[in-house]
Amino acid sequence: MPTPDFLGLGAGDILGAMITPAVLISASGTLVLSTSSRLGRVVDRIRKLMAEAESLPDESAAIEIVEKRTLIADQIDWSTQRLWLLQRALIIFYASIGLLVGASLTVGLSATTHGALGWVPVGFGLLGASGLMVGAIMLVREARKAVNGTLNELDHVRKVVERKTSVRALPEEKPEGGQGE
Repeated sequence: MPTPDFLGLGAGDILGAMITPAVLISASGTLVLSTSSRLGRVVDRIRKLMAEAESLPDESAAIEIVEKRTLIADQIDWSTQRLWLLQRALIIFYASIGLLVGASLTVGLSATTHGALGWVPVGFGLLGASGLMVGAIMLVREARKAVNGTLNELDHVRKVVERKTSVRALPEEKPEGGQGE
């Protein structure tokens, strides 16, 4: 029995075109795994900050406690922003996977209608690829927020070290008699 001829394409050509979005689907899966891991780390960080906040004395006005409360509040703010970005990126990546699978499936549909629905797989593919781009941009924004949050934490660490360091670096002293160098 001969293979049906769709727009002059053989079944192998059509199946090849249906498989093409698989490369982007695979990339999407990698982004979903990476983003899920980042989301898990942010959730763990928020839980750690919550435990730290709960362990602080309730009504202490000591400078160390006040600074620690401020740091925790700032870190929770940074982490919350990251959490929302990661959640939205995951949703976009999942939608992109669905659109790319739709593109793959509708290639066959388009072939059976002799190209009358050729715009459908192209539309699905473009939307899916655009979703990957938007999700990637969101991950860049999340990474920048992660760095900013870490820099904020490092500023706090510098203040703590400075406060707890009892010996300050002194300018180089000249030898006795004022003779230098």
